[in-house]
Amino acid sequence: MRLTIPNILSFIRLLLIPFFVLAFYLPYEWSPFATAMIFFVAGVTDWFDGYLARKLNQTTRFGAFIDPVADKVMVATALVLVVEQYHSLWITIPAITMIGREIIISALREWMAELGKRSSVAVSWVGKVKTASQMLALLLLLWHPHEWLVWLGYAALYVAMILTYWSMYIYLRAAKDDLFNAEHM
Repeated sequence: MRLTIPNILSFIRLLLIPFFVLAFYLPYEWSPFATAMIFFVAGVTDWFDGYLARKLNQTTRFGAFIDPVADKVMVATALVLVVEQYHSLWITIPAITMIGREIIISALREWMAELGKRSSVAVSWVGKVKTASQMLALLLLLWHPHEWLVWLGYAALYVAMILTYWSMYIYLRAAKDDLFNAEHM
């Protein structure tokens, strides 16, 4: 394994997770801000690791593996913490939807890769907009500095949930022929 700057950034994102959870549960007034800032830093490392991997020509197989793992674990952790924070059906349903979608699409991508067709389920612009909305929602709901920002967080969470369903439909539609073709059994 070549230790590249993008891979180091992905490892940093994984290492931030325990501190993220710890900050969430600290009994201090500044804890929500610290939690949100750790999540923000993780989001920045996610953007930079992809950018730097392309810019510095440091893409690796390990990086292609660890980057989405770090992303999904951080986002799933944030969704669980937000569910814990709000104790609300209206937060729990989008969170379960988003976590479930990640499991389904990850499995679909792995399966399509086995068929040599991973590119047919590559990330789309809908997935990127979903991720941006999801990250904004989680940042605002973790921080919750003002009631109107919490409502904006709720709105962004529901936009992300709608885009979650839409992007999942796009990915499943792209793989439909392979999913239902009996020759691959």
